[in-house]
Amino acid sequence: MRLIALSLLALTVAAPPALAQGSLKDFGKAVLEQQTGGGGVSLPSSGTRGQGLSTGDIASGLKEALRVGTEKVSSQLGRADGYNRDPAIHIPLPDSLQKVQAGLKMAGMSGLTDDLELKLNRAAEAAAPEAKRIFWNALEKMSLDDAKAILNGPSDAATQYFKRTMTPDLKTAMRPVVDKTVSEAGAVKSYESLTASAKGLPMVGDGRAMLTDHVLDGGLKGLFTYLGREEAAIRSDPTKRTSDILRKVFAN
Repeated sequence: MRLIALSLLALTVAAPPALAQGSLKDFGKAVLEQQTGGGGVSLPSSGTRGQGLSTGDIASGLKEALRVGTEKVSSQLGRADGYNRDPAIHIPLPDSLQKVQAGLKMAGMSGLTDDLELKLNRAAEAAAPEAKRIFWNALEKMSLDDAKAILNGPSDAATQYFKRTMTPDLKTAMRPVVDKTVSEAGAVKSYESLTASAKGLPMVGDGRAMLTDHVLDGGLKGLFTYLGREEAAIRSDPTKRTSDILRKVFAN
């Protein structure tokens, strides 16, 4: 609390009179959020983007940026080795199985665990194109109340807002898709072969549910990683603004 009080005092002293009188409450709220780990934008936006635009236009531009980014990312990650050969988003085995894999590698017998790891990445790759439709549906339902602050925030601010507010809904919508691709990619059979061959080793009980959860988490992590990069590109590179609303909202 002492740190919060000192921060408020410093802001009050440093702020111009008009700001101190009119926005002290906003600054106090921001400091409290910052000190307690609260969400949202930590300080009032001081950026210049969005001046003269309605909140509706800004929100539409941010959604369009995420829509365009999702289109490109889902295509990129949906290719063969889109996850598997990308060190930034490659999905490893779950922690408990990594221990099994390490032990088998020492004995030169890691073929089954390596095959399972490959098929987990294949499952994520197969789910990526379907994820685009689910992401777009989620975007239609998303409210961007902090549109101006997000527009003038970090280069991936809209992506992080989307991730923070929509991840639970995305997981619910994507679970059946990932569950299907985990089975069709052969990950379930590979896991069953592994458990049969590694009796006595520390395995996980419900293999299919565990594999689905793991691919779902890793798949979304990869999608958000590259979606953030695409958002940053749209913000910084005019050639990436492929529609009127993008050019209108992201113009400097």
